Amino acid sequence: MSAKLKVDFHIHTAEDPYEKINYNAFQLIDKAQELGFEALAITNHEIVTYNQDLAEYAYRHGLILIPGIEANFSNKHVLIINPGFKKAPSDKSLEYLREIKSPSSLIIAPHPFFPGSHSLNSALFDYLPFFDGVEFSHFYNHLINYNKKAILLAHQAKMPLVGSSDCHFLSQLGKTYSLVEADNKDMASIIKAVKEGKIEVHSQPLSLIFMAKIAFNFLYGRKLKCALRF
Repeated sequence: MSAKLKVDFHIHTAEDPYEKINYNAFQLIDKAQELGFEALAITNHEIVTYNQDLAEYAYRHGLILIPGIEANFSNKHVLIINPGFKKAPSDKSLEYLREIKSPSSLIIAPHPFFPGSHSLNSALFDYLPFFDGVEFSHFYNHLINYNKKAILLAHQAKMPLVGSSDCHFLSQLGKTYSLVEADNKDMASIIKAVKEGKIEVHSQPLSLIFMAKIAFNFLYGRKLKCALRF
C-alpha cells in the first residue's frame, strides 16, 4: 500500500568541502526528524556524504537516508540521487550524464534558471533527455520567483517537479519539500515513484526579510569563510 513520504532531495551539511556550514549530518537528521521528514538526501558538492553509521542513525530517527551529490559538469551543477560513485569525477562534461543515467538513480536539474554561472539555464534544454526531474527551489516569494521557468518546462516536457530546500542553514529546512507516493518506505521505491511522476511539491513563499538573510549569510559566509547563523 502506497504512502506519501515527506522528502528533501537537496541538502548541504558541514561535511561539504566547498561550503562553510554550521551543522553536521547528524544534526541535520535530528532536525529532519523534528520536522516530520521520512527520507532525505545529503547532496554535498563533489562528494557523497553517506556511510553505514549515518544510515543507521537516520533509521533510528525514522528516516531513510539516500546517497546523493551535487556534481559539477561543464561548470554546471547537477543533482544525482544514488550515484554510482563516492566522488564526482573531475573534468567531465554534461555529456557524461548519458553514461550515468540509470533506473536506480535520479538526475535532477537544481535551481535550473536561477542567476549564476552554475545554473544550467539554456544547457538544460540541450541535455533534457538525461534528466529525471526539475527542481522547484525554496528561494522565492511573490515578487521574486526564478522557479517559474522550471514549472513551465516541467509541464511542457511532462517531467516531475521536485521540491527541495537546497538547505545551507537549518532554518531553511521544511520551507519547500516533496511528498512522494512510494509503494514502500525505501530508496528504490522512492526513486521509482519520482520517475513515475508520483510527487507533489509543498512550499511556502519566503518573506523578503528571510530571503535577504539567506542571501547575506550565503554570500558573506563564503567571503569570510565562516559559517554564519540566523
